[in-house]
Amino acid sequence: MDKETLRERVWDELEESGVARFPFPPHGRIPNFAGAKDAADRLTDQPEWEKAETIKANPDAPQLPVRRAALRAGKTVYMAVPRLADEQCFLVLDPDELEDYDAATTVSGSSEYGTQVGPEAVGKLDLIVSGSVAVTDDGGRVGKGEGYSDLEYAMLYELGLVDEETPVATTVHERQVFERGGDGDRSQDSVDLTFDAHDVSMDLIVTPERVLRPDAGTTEPAGIDWDRLEDERLEEMPVLKRLSP
Repeated sequence: MDKETLRERVWDELEESGVARFPFPPHGRIPNFAGAKDAADRLTDQPEWEKAETIKANPDAPQLPVRRAALRAGKTVYMAVPRLADEQCFLVLDPDELEDYDAATTVSGSSEYGTQVGPEAVGKLDLIVSGSVAVTDDGGRVGKGEGYSDLEYAMLYELGLVDEETPVATTVHERQVFERGGDGDRSQDSVDLTFDAHDVSMDLIVTPERVLRPDAGTTEPAGIDWDRLEDERLEEMPVLKRLSP
């Protein structure tokens, strides 16, 4: 099984089972799911969350409750601008500067209420929250296939804003969690996937029902693999073009 096959399987299953939630269809995106708030609430009970003062979060719908919980807990939230298409490629949501947390944490509201900053203004991050299409029980993550989440992590690592000790978490539905090393039979919840050096592994997988702390995940990427980035993509992401050697 490859990642794209697994993505399609998860998207189909979430839709057909009625687990998927707005926006529809779940295909082609980080899918929203029933119980997303319950998963967020479970995340907020974890020590990694309690210790964190600054959080980098993805902008997708299933992590909306996470972003709102962070602001309500007095944590500063950073979100990347879409496709890193601006030199000031992050939005900062400061709970002390905002009045309407619900509006500020939506995709459209974050650009209206957030302050756009360059990566150097982000500062050291205490926790990263990523959206996932699927995850494996040893920490492997499958996103929607565009690679921006991994690239954002690599850029932050390159700038010294995250390191090997920075926990990376995701909230997902149980149907998105698979045992790694199986034959791909969904009835066994198992898949045989290969992850690359640039794939960021999860330290914390939270569903509405449980918490997994993988201890055998893939190694985190040590900065940007410049050999993987084509000139055309660098032109589309000015911050990476500036950082490139």
